Amino acid sequence: VQLQASGGGLVQAGGSLRLSCSASGLTFSDYAMAWFRQAPGKEREFVAAVAYTGVITRYADSVKGRFTVSRDNIKNTVSLQMSSLKSEDTAVYYCAASTRFVRTVNEVTLWGQGTQVTVSS
Repeated sequence: VQLQASGGGLVQAGGSLRLSCSASGLTFSDYAMAWFRQAPGKEREFVAAVAYTGVITRYADSVKGRFTVSRDNIKNTVSLQMSSLKSEDTAVYYCAASTRFVRTVNEVTLWGQGTQVTVSS
């Protein structure tokens, strides 16, 4: 069972970046998927989640209107489209799977390995 995240990198403030996460070894549609992030010296925090069929989503207030989470249950992938990036979005981003429509780290069943996003101002 594995979650493999990709797509991180260095981007200027105001720019865009798309993260992807590929899942293997699990029945993908049985899991809600989410993105969390962790900045240096800070706790890991919720960013966005998408429910099992992809219809329902939720976002942290700090990214609402700028980030869009989506999933493809055929390809077993979840994506995070990030726009209007700010320096405070700089963090390691983790994809996560949960049997719940996850909002907290304690609800996560499986973590991916993380991908670094750096936003330069």
